[in-house]
Order: sequence, then C-alpha cells, then structure tokens
Amino acid sequence: MASFSFQTPPLLSQAAFDRADQLRGDAERLAAGWARAQVLLVDDRGRYPVDAGGALRWVPAVELDAQPVTEAIFLGVLGDVDLWALRRGEVAEPLGEPRSGAHLLSPDEAGLVATALGLLNWHRSSSFSPLDGSPTTSDRSGWVRRAADGTEEYPRTDPAVIMVVHDGSDAILLGRQHAWPRPWFSTLAGFVEPGESLEQCVVREVAEEAGIVAHSPLYIGSQPWPFPRSLMLGFEVTADPAQPLELVDGELAEAQWFTRDQVREALAREADWGSAAAETALMLPPSVSIARSLITSWAMARTRPLEWSVWPI
Repeated sequence: MASFSFQTPPLLSQAAFDRADQLRGDAERLAAGWARAQVLLVDDRGRYPVDAGGALRWVPAVELDAQPVTEAIFLGVLGDVDLWALRRGEVAEPLGEPRSGAHLLSPDEAGLVATALGLLNWHRSSSFSPLDGSPTTSDRSGWVRRAADGTEEYPRTDPAVIMVVHDGSDAILLGRQHAWPRPWFSTLAGFVEPGESLEQCVVREVAEEAGIVAHSPLYIGSQPWPFPRSLMLGFEVTADPAQPLELVDGELAEAQWFTRDQVREALAREADWGSAAAETALMLPPSVSIARSLITSWAMARTRPLEWSVWPI
C-alpha cells in the first residue's frame, strides 16, 4: 500500500461527462443532435476560447454548418447537449492556454479540453497510414482514421511514469530541466519503453536522471496530459539521500533533495512557477499538473506521530 494518496485527484482526471462511445458511429443520431450541439474551437497552438472568468466559450454548432462538420470530433454528452471540438488556424480572443489556464476550468471542462487536444493532436500527425503511407480519413466522429483498404487506426496514447522520489521520511528529490529558471523544480518522469513494466520504468528513470538506485515503486494515480498525447502514471518510490546524485542522461540541469517543511513553505507562499513569490528556495509546478498533485499530497501526508498539535477524533 502506498504511503500517501491524492488529497484531491488531479484536475484533468476529475471529469464525469458521458463520453458516449455508443453514439460515435451513429450518424443519424449525431445529425439530429447537431441543432443543439456546442463546438469547442481550438487553434493551432492548442488554445481555446474563454469568457471573462476563464471558463470555456462554446460556439453553437449550427453557426458553423447545418450538419456535423467532417473534421469535427465528437467529445461526448453533457446533460442533453452533444459536445464537439474542431481545430481552426485562428480562434477569436480571449483565449485560454491549457498548461497555465486549465485551473480556471470546471472538472468537466478540463476533461473535455484534455480529450479534444489529445484527439486533435493525434489527427494532425496521423493523416497517412503507418503501414503503407496511403492517406487516411476520419471516421466514427473522429475516433478512428481509416485507410482506403479499410484498415483502421485508433487514437494513440503514450504512457509515461511520473514519481515522487522520497527517503521514506521527510525528504523528497526534485529535478530542474535546463529550460527552467532556478528555483523551478518538479518530479522526475519519463516514457515507458517497449517490454517494460511501469515499475521497472520508475526505477530506470530515477537511475538515468539522478544516478541513484530507487526501490519499492507504488502506484498513486493517473492523469491525461495531452501534450501531445500522454497518460501520466503517478508513483512514489523510495531512495537513500546518502547516494551521490549524478545526472546520467543529461536531461536535468540539477537535482536536489528538499525537506517536507521546505515544500510546505512553498505551498503556503503559493510559490508556483512564474509567480511573484520572492526569496524562495523552491517554486512548484502549476496546479493543473499531476506533478503538483503528487508533491502536494506527499507534503501534506502526516508521517510523524506527534506532528499535529490536536489528534483527530
């Protein structure tokens, strides 16, 4: 059993809208629902229209066409309204950016954005068959691409592990990529290789990125991350801080052990990447990321018997 769990599930994992798989191939039903349907427009940079409060701004489907647009992707049903997504080169401002603005969305809105981006990004790179290079076309309302001979290709998701590396007590190992200014730090992460289990990947990635041996990987939870189409699988894993750190594969510019109190101080000061928090040794990834959820949940877990002044009843 893991030593901690998510205090709150990652935002992109909280959606409860109906994905309505049974409707994706029902052209007659979807055409009938088009009159009330809403469409989310997404530009070439993955940005989407928002209102003054940062919530999604949908376009009535009938303003685009009288029938479902060929390139549109059916996302699902919310209440009694069909929801679609469509990529456009330019979208009217104001616009939201998923990495920095998704925290302003409701759980369902965030899930719809993640679904839209994952599918749209897949379509953009899958116009030709990987078997013979022949052109493919969208089918089943955007959930399949089909070649002329009928061969089907389905949306691709790339599994990646992301982990809290801790010492079993009050220290956590975080890393900083070369492009991040100091003191931006985050969890270690990496893509799963063919023939590799998730647990094996966790141990390998820690060794490659930080040069230390980790053990006892335990699964915490997951989150879609459509940049371009990943599924982040969250773990905790234990390592000895006495081991010398070595940035073996060169992916990190720096790796450092932080105390639980240092992380809690950063949380209390709202020292997020890009924030105005001054004179801090640590700035944490944005709240929309599973990295932040993992770090926060580990930091706020009670591990010391007399840590709280009042015991819960």
